[in-house]
Amino acid sequence: MRYPASLTPSTVERFTLSDGSTVSVPKVTPTFHPWDGPAPGDTYGGKAVVNASGQPAFAELAILDAFRADGWDGVWIDTYRNKFRTGFWDSDPLPTLPSNPGALLRRILEARGTGRSGTWDVYCWRGTDVVFAEAKRGGKDSIKPQQLTWLEAALRVGVPLESFLVVEWSLL
Repeated sequence: MRYPASLTPSTVERFTLSDGSTVSVPKVTPTFHPWDGPAPGDTYGGKAVVNASGQPAFAELAILDAFRADGWDGVWIDTYRNKFRTGFWDSDPLPTLPSNPGALLRRILEARGTGRSGTWDVYCWRGTDVVFAEAKRGGKDSIKPQQLTWLEAALRVGVPLESFLVVEWSLL
């Protein structure tokens, strides 16, 4: 898998699955600059706002921007508000995903058997390649059980392990 240069994995995060097996998911630890411009409106109750190419963004959108700059298409799967986003303050959410990416996401959700809770944050696609990235702020956040359940469902429907990326980010 070819990731954007700024998100090239340098390590792995190991997870124990429900059957007792372990998987090693590629992991990257980028540092983002905090946003120092005018405070944007809604911050989801205080999410950190980072500087993504001179614009305010949440980490999920900064990750998405890196993929898009590298030629990928994608969205932030905002499970808090149940939206597909390519931006936040300056753009409307997408009503649906394109056909093939949407079909894969539906298969994973059906295999999991519950709503979008636990779906990994950023979903990108380019040709036949897909990446699901989970953004976690270093020292403040970790993978939750429902995210591990979602990973297992995605693996069951045939998404290869290299199509997942843990992004443990920090602020400069």
